[in-house]
Amino acid sequence: MFLLGSLLFHAFIVVSGLTAGLWANLLLRIAPEKVLPFGQAWARLALRALRALCGIAIVYEGLENIPEGPVILAAQHQSALDTMIWFTRLPKPAYVMKQELSRIPILGPLLVPSGQIPLDRSGGARALRDLTERVRAAAASGRQIIIFPEGTRVAPGERTRLQPGIVAIAKATGLPVLPVSTDSGRVWGRNSIRKHPGTVHVEVHPPLPTGLDRTAMLQSLETIFYGETHCG
Repeated sequence: MFLLGSLLFHAFIVVSGLTAGLWANLLLRIAPEKVLPFGQAWARLALRALRALCGIAIVYEGLENIPEGPVILAAQHQSALDTMIWFTRLPKPAYVMKQELSRIPILGPLLVPSGQIPLDRSGGARALRDLTERVRAAAASGRQIIIFPEGTRVAPGERTRLQPGIVAIAKATGLPVLPVSTDSGRVWGRNSIRKHPGTVHVEVHPPLPTGLDRTAMLQSLETIFYGETHCG
C-alpha cells in the first residue's frame, strides 16, 4: 500500500511538474513577476499530495524566529522535501542551488528568473564572489535566502563536513543566520522512490550570534545538525 502511494505521488510530481513548468514558461514571457507565486502554489499542492498519498505530514517549530524581510536560513538537508517546503512558508524564498539545475529542460530556465541563486560548485573563488553578489542583490530586494551548508543530502545518522559558503554570505550581507534542523530523511530517502508515512519535524532555531568567525559558525551549525562538533 505504501509503495502504491509512493508511485502515485511520483507520477503526480512528474505530470503536474511538467504541466506547471510549461505554463510557467508562458508566464515568464508575459508576466515574469508571477513565476515565483505560481511555483509556490504548485509546491503547496505537492505537499498536500504527499500527505494524501504517502501519509507524510510536516510539523514546523520556531517559525516565530523568522523575521520579516531578508534573512538567511542555514538548513539541514536530508531529502528532496527540504527543497520544496520553504516555497510554501516564506513570501519571497531564494534558494542557493547548484548551477546544474538551471540546465534541466522546462523547469531549469524558470529558476533564476524566479529569484533562485545558482552556484558553480567547481568555480572556486570566482564562483564564491559571484554568489555573494547575487545574495546581496537578493537581500536588497527583501528575499529570504535558503542555503544548505552540507552541500548535499545527508542521511539521518550520517554527517559531512559543512561548506564555508554560508560564512561568506553571512559576512557579505550582515543578515541574521537562522539554523534549521530536520528529520525528513526518515520518511523520504535520498534515492528511494518509496516513502514512509510519518511526521517530518522542521525546527527553525534562534539566530546565531553575530560576528562569528568561520570555525565558530560551522561548529554551531554542526552541533545543531548532528549534536556534536568536529569542525576544525
